[in-house]
Amino acid sequence: MRRTLSLLLVVGFAPAATRAQQPAPWDSVGRVLQASPTSAAGYVRYAFPRRDLALRVGGVNVSPRLSLTAWARFSGTSQAATLMGDLIVTEAELRSVEAAIDSQHLTVTAVYTQLLGESPRITYLHVFGEGPAVELARRLDRVITRTATPRGVSLPATAPVNIDTAAVFEALGARGSASGNVAQLGLILVSEPVSLRGARLVPGQAFGSRVDLQAVTVDRFVAMGELAVLGDRVAPVVGALAAHRIAATAVHNRLIGETPPVYDIHFWADGAPGDVMAGIKAALDAARSP
Repeated sequence: MRRTLSLLLVVGFAPAATRAQQPAPWDSVGRVLQASPTSAAGYVRYAFPRRDLALRVGGVNVSPRLSLTAWARFSGTSQAATLMGDLIVTEAELRSVEAAIDSQHLTVTAVYTQLLGESPRITYLHVFGEGPAVELARRLDRVITRTATPRGVSLPATAPVNIDTAAVFEALGARGSASGNVAQLGLILVSEPVSLRGARLVPGQAFGSRVDLQAVTVDRFVAMGELAVLGDRVAPVVGALAAHRIAATAVHNRLIGETPPVYDIHFWADGAPGDVMAGIKAALDAARSP
């Protein structure tokens, strides 16, 4: 049973002058979390690959790049930071992790599945927190220790690309990156500004979308994605996926009280490359249609 709640990730709520005078200690946060910071537009990201899990879906060994990297995003200043994370937990870990999130005064903002018939069964949890950056990191660290997530581990360096990125990017009408047999795209499907309490949100942090595709063989792709769309686009996007035999695995809010409302749609696809890409393209077109 999926439970979905939601809260907001607000970007940089401290005045710009304050941020310039007192930059957040991202290296210190990284040492606590045992992960290296990666800068993005308006926030810093830390990744926690679940390389301890050998995930299979429909007989496919799913790449960790496709679905098995938990993350935490920090923004703000050293004394006034915002944390939003996406944790990956097994069924055996779920209760303990949720209890730890509560005891550490963080908030579960969404509980959902992204895959379809995976083994082992995994659940994704969005978490949210506010406070001093290093203290938030310590609280999150105590949560992560309730899982078997390897620490100080990263994904292997970029592997030689053996997926036809030209065909993928052309079919989907967007470009991205690739490593080994996985292609990844980041998109913004909401064209108008989104704000909360009068503050405009940074798109990539608050309502970015992604599509990940893995080439299993020349005749088979698996794919998953998270499409952030306006409320009136939910039904058309889910319908477009269904029409192409792609399963919508979760629909939930990522924010609370934003204007206009934004919803996340997760999907899982498995089939011939042309069919998979045609279905994803149809969903992207439905998301953008007025």
